[in-house]
Amino acid sequence: MTQRRTFSRSALAGVAATALTGAMVWGGSSGAWAAPPLEFADTVTVEAIMERLGALQSIADAPGNGGNRSAGSPGYEASGQYVESVLQEAGYVTTRQVFDVTTQTIVSQSVAVDGETLTAEQAIPMTYTPGTPSITFDAVAPTVSTGCTADEWAGVSATDRIAVVSRGVCSFTEKSLVAAAAGARAVLIYNSEPGPLNGTFGEVTAGTVPTFGIEADRGAALLAEIGEGPVPISVALEQTVDTVSTFNVIAETGTGRPDNVVMLGAHLDSVPEGPGINDNGSGSATLLEVAVQLAKQGELNNMVRFAWWGAEELGLVGSTHYVDDLAVNDPDALGRIATYLNFDMVGSPNYIIGTYDADESSVPADVEIPEGSAETEDVFENYFTSIGQPFVGTSFDGRSDYQAFIDNDIPASGLFTGADDVKTEEEVALFGGIAGETHDQNYHQAGDDLANINQEALGIMSRAIAFATASLANDTVLINGVAAPVDETPGPPTAPAPAPKPQPALAATGSSETVPLVIASALTLLLGATIVTVRAGRRYERTSPRS
Repeated sequence: MTQRRTFSRSALAGVAATALTGAMVWGGSSGAWAAPPLEFADTVTVEAIMERLGALQSIADAPGNGGNRSAGSPGYEASGQYVESVLQEAGYVTTRQVFDVTTQTIVSQSVAVDGETLTAEQAIPMTYTPGTPSITFDAVAPTVSTGCTADEWAGVSATDRIAVVSRGVCSFTEKSLVAAAAGARAVLIYNSEPGPLNGTFGEVTAGTVPTFGIEADRGAALLAEIGEGPVPISVALEQTVDTVSTFNVIAETGTGRPDNVVMLGAHLDSVPEGPGINDNGSGSATLLEVAVQLAKQGELNNMVRFAWWGAEELGLVGSTHYVDDLAVNDPDALGRIATYLNFDMVGSPNYIIGTYDADESSVPADVEIPEGSAETEDVFENYFTSIGQPFVGTSFDGRSDYQAFIDNDIPASGLFTGADDVKTEEEVALFGGIAGETHDQNYHQAGDDLANINQEALGIMSRAIAFATASLANDTVLINGVAAPVDETPGPPTAPAPAPKPQPALAATGSSETVPLVIASALTLLLGATIVTVRAGRRYERTSPRS
């Protein structure tokens, strides 16, 4: 595994302006790389991405596809074929990684709290939750709201009750298992932030009980009622579970060092409720156009690998399968991935410009963050800062396809324009839009179609994605110490350069090897690399990418 080194984030601030400009030598020893990052970003256009999104919309609309592109469906198969055909035409060799996944179909559901029947959007079954005939029991809450351990239920009589617990600390599956062990017959999990709670167990798990997600304010009201006396809750859920075959699509560049791979991914599947053009056609189509344009460039310093994940909506299944397969069959390959970039929803109609907050400068993370993740985040933040684009941090919580990568100590970051969180007045001041409405009003609904895409947001994010791809294809030195090679070919004689003025020493942390690496990084930056480490200040806090 490549040794990961961490460098001082302020060490190269003095070259930031130079590194972010356009006309520079680029490409290390070969000089074949055709465009520095800002120029490469210009090749990835909103018009081209919208054409690709139109193709995905047409696939969902085609007869027999049921208006969606969900995992295991004809619409997903057609989506995969489309991505493969575009990549192959651009010169890539594509690979399908096939795996089985369990799907769940909700036939009917009903949740009523103290006689009030909740809508399907107000009480959402967890994916892979078990079903139940109609049952009615009084509500009960644990002594600690999250209900993650038996101790948090100690002294509470939960037998033949319906548990009400908060989101956070542990998984939805763990909450259901612990409540069931305490005697509960069903569980309502209320959100920790505004908006609906649409969660998953990740897989069918024995010992769980019927579990639904509800909104935060409803949970708070329910807890207050429980404190005043018995609160009857009725639950019914009829469902079917099947196993289907689906796949990931993988492609990588034919050039670049294979021991230092930059990997980018986006999930290709939609939910069954709609065509999923923002979630996540937007990330998939943008990644596809970046791959097409990258194929037109010259020789790369680092290999770039692209992935279109299957079954993300069923619990991050495709990306988890990919990483787990490498861990078992080719563990050294995990160490050859320098960093992973994830793009899940980058065209939300009521958008924010969000970066995964790997350094926790705005939003605390609920996961272990691998070294190099904050430096990967810096690539996006420095780009946004250089062009005067406001941005906010979104929770680095593993709720999308980077989860399996960070679980295996691979650095990760990504971009996000928002899902079911409610837009604040502060966000309106930064990005426009409508306060009090969710970032994507059609999230996981039939209305997530081509008209749901905000092209302004898509343009901002697609350029940032292209910029980061070109930057990291050249140089990952600040993430893992791997710099681009330096061209040592003798040039024509030149007049002696004036003696440089004394400069303060570059600061670095880590092993004794870091100082020359940072000096090499500075040289690379002066030649056109763009992974500078000037931290951009965050002005507002946001939470969390969707799952």
